[in-house]
Amino acid sequence: MSDRKPDDAPQPPTRRSALKLLGAAGLASVAAPLARAQTSPPTTPAAPMAPMNGNGFYRQQIGEMTVTVVSDGAAPLAAVLPTWGANPDRQAEFAAVLAEYGVAATNTVNHFNPVVIEIGGRRTLIDTGRGGTGGQLVANLARAGITPQSISTVFITHGHGDHIGGLTANGQPVFANAQHVMGEAEFNFWTTQATPNDAVKNNLIALKGRFRLIAAGAEIVPGLTSVSTPGHTANHLSVLARVGSGPGLMVFGDAAGHFLLSLKYEGAYVGFDVDGAQAARTRQAIFARATDEKLWVTGYHFPFPALGHLRRLAPGSYEFEPTVWNWS
Repeated sequence: MSDRKPDDAPQPPTRRSALKLLGAAGLASVAAPLARAQTSPPTTPAAPMAPMNGNGFYRQQIGEMTVTVVSDGAAPLAAVLPTWGANPDRQAEFAAVLAEYGVAATNTVNHFNPVVIEIGGRRTLIDTGRGGTGGQLVANLARAGITPQSISTVFITHGHGDHIGGLTANGQPVFANAQHVMGEAEFNFWTTQATPNDAVKNNLIALKGRFRLIAAGAEIVPGLTSVSTPGHTANHLSVLARVGSGPGLMVFGDAAGHFLLSLKYEGAYVGFDVDGAQAARTRQAIFARATDEKLWVTGYHFPFPALGHLRRLAPGSYEFEPTVWNWS
């Protein structure tokens, strides 16, 4: 997709200013389609315009893949620390860098960003949001021109409720035509617990017959491969998307952690990580790979639109470079 702008357009923001805008409350989901000048009689409806980026979705062409980040909305977040930077001996250091980058440390929001990847006319949805009254996935899919019925595959990175909650609504599968895919070890961990939580009962156990269970490193669909990224959960899987020798995309899921703290500080972990030390090692490995291979990246809790690249600042230290917003 072209990023060309008119000659009189403002220059794109610097990486630091973009990060400041992202951290304060996330990029606002703005801009309804521009009104079309009416050139035909009032009784003749104008042909619908193709959806523009914004209003809960962001579409990017990456090689032969069409990638759409679809917001499931945001939830109030009273404080970034210690949840998103949980190391007890680094709280002052983390607080200082949040202030340096202008990232709000309190009274902010947490984003949820499922991803649709279309290859050869087949759509794969990666994670499904929270579901229930808070979830905005289905509404924002509609704004992007994507119906739940058009999803052919749903892949789940791990079994936390904010990733599986959108699989069902009122006891019925939301993506009725889709094969559901998940890592076998991750699925079995959640579904064999003595007292599974409601999200697991309603969205994994109830849909057990719809799931194809795979090993780490296995193909999800042609062009999408699961990547072992343990630590956030014991068997978390991320996704590498690539067609042929074209550019690739790493869908981190929750393996990436916080868009600033987890990237900048080697060893940083998140309060929700089941094994903080392992999660930190995993992050170093996937950040290095994404940087070395010049992959596009997206993180589930990165501020919307949560799509861009990584830059290595120093050994073990990285920075997220958000994409420059493209309106068409």
